[in-house]
Amino acid sequence: MRADEELAFEAFVVGAADRLLLSAVLLVGGDWAAGEDLLQGAFERVYRHWSRVADGQPEAYVRRALVNAATSRWRRLRVRVAEVPLVVDGEWAIDVAAADIDHADRLSQHEDLVRALRSLPPRQRAVVVLRYFEDLPEAEVAAALGCSVGSVRSQASRGLARLRGSEHLAALGAIRVPGGRHRGGVGPDVLTNEKGDGHRAPSSSGAFAPPSTRPTR
Repeated sequence: MRADEELAFEAFVVGAADRLLLSAVLLVGGDWAAGEDLLQGAFERVYRHWSRVADGQPEAYVRRALVNAATSRWRRLRVRVAEVPLVVDGEWAIDVAAADIDHADRLSQHEDLVRALRSLPPRQRAVVVLRYFEDLPEAEVAAALGCSVGSVRSQASRGLARLRGSEHLAALGAIRVPGGRHRGGVGPDVLTNEKGDGHRAPSSSGAFAPPSTRPTR
């Protein structure tokens, strides 16, 4: 790889790692170490093909690699992973006090939500994570998963319905039920970030620095 390509790749990793790590963790059911490994592998794959993907959409390439790897991992395990809290030595693994922490990072702090996500089939989980945690448009989710927008809508609808019926989310409150009503709370829907008027509240990916997401060369 040429020196300028190396610099471009490093800049891409620095800019994309923060917003992709949480999705990787959620895709593997809340296992922080496995999520880091998943992202590391995806970045290594992008590095090997950088000359081909650099001028396109490398972040979409990484997302698709994450989804494929997570799906393969679940199929290999054949069982759900042990519950792993997003807490290390009594502290949140991300900086929950950071000023720009918003919707996606707030949700990541709820172990109940992680358990509920773990109950979804891999494809539905991927759609929900990309659509509502990364806040990607349906077209970008479809591109990442290699499917149609209609399939994304269908999987999202089924995934949300299953999550809303999950006992793990009962304690979170503000879960919208059919007809637009909320079950507890007056804030945005904790799954879709929609407010009572049907509009979505502002969202951001948040900011946290994973200790090691750059591929080893």
